[in-house]
Amino acid sequence: MPRAPAFWFRDGWTARLLSPLSAIGAAIAARRVARPGWRAPVPVICCGNVTVGGAGKTTLVLDLAQRLIARGCAVHILLRGYGGRSRGTHRVSPDDTAEAVGDEALLLAAVAPTWTGADRAASARAAVAAGATVLLMDDGLQNPTLHKDLSLLVVDGATGFGNGRVLPAGPLREPVAAGAARCQAAVVIGPARSLPRSLPVSLPVLRATLVQGPEIAALRGKQVLAFAGIAYPDKFFAPLRAAGVDVVRAMPFPDHHPYTRRELDALLGDADRLNAILVTTPKDAVRLPPEVKPWVQVVGVGLLWDDEALLRALLDGVFDAGRHKAPARTEQ
Repeated sequence: MPRAPAFWFRDGWTARLLSPLSAIGAAIAARRVARPGWRAPVPVICCGNVTVGGAGKTTLVLDLAQRLIARGCAVHILLRGYGGRSRGTHRVSPDDTAEAVGDEALLLAAVAPTWTGADRAASARAAVAAGATVLLMDDGLQNPTLHKDLSLLVVDGATGFGNGRVLPAGPLREPVAAGAARCQAAVVIGPARSLPRSLPVSLPVLRATLVQGPEIAALRGKQVLAFAGIAYPDKFFAPLRAAGVDVVRAMPFPDHHPYTRRELDALLGDADRLNAILVTTPKDAVRLPPEVKPWVQVVGVGLLWDDEALLRALLDGVFDAGRHKAPARTEQ
């Protein structure tokens, strides 16, 4: 995915010039989401957003999947499989590659059964037939094919909604108010000076902070060459520095970047000359060839919640006594 244009984050003349096209895009999005979707016999939870680019949806899905599994749920994850060449409904297998199903699908499949496909209803039917008792969607807030029982609006705390305009004048897939109206809560990930003013005041807001995995402890005080092909690479580089890691070089790449052999050889050579450890994200690691992975250390990320009680209450609410039976709860 190419990097976002700078004018998406300020309401200048370029954004205003493109605003008539934005109105057309917003109208098309509104008609699309108005169509009713298939209502699955199991709860459906959607982690979506109204912006293009990374807001932290996959990190949130991983967190929720682990929580639901701890409750005794048979969680299956649905996503489009961005960047993969696989078409139609496909269950991700250990033999799949990032080129086939996308990097995010491989990350999610390590935690729970995962299905790719643009038609979320078709994926949902296949997952239910395979034994799913909860369906968890990574993205898909604007996908009308599947009814959602709980939709969470994921917001990047640092970038928010940019200039607040719909594509192509800004980074929004649809107006914030329209997307928020179909959600039961917003999840703001990362530091935010203030809540975006366009969020409805009645919408509950959960806050979470990105925290690095325990592997960061072994890198403190050491020289590293960090590289990342994610939507906002500095979300990876800055916390490394803050944790006391000596980042002698930071190499950003576009989101979902398919690393070439030449690029990887250059990274390995630079790390050797700098006497530095190569470090990357889990999302990047699944795109590396097997012969390179032993030379690269991976630093994962998770979420630290400000209010886990509100999160648990939202998950409890999914299991409505009238439609869904809650599993025996084991989560601590």
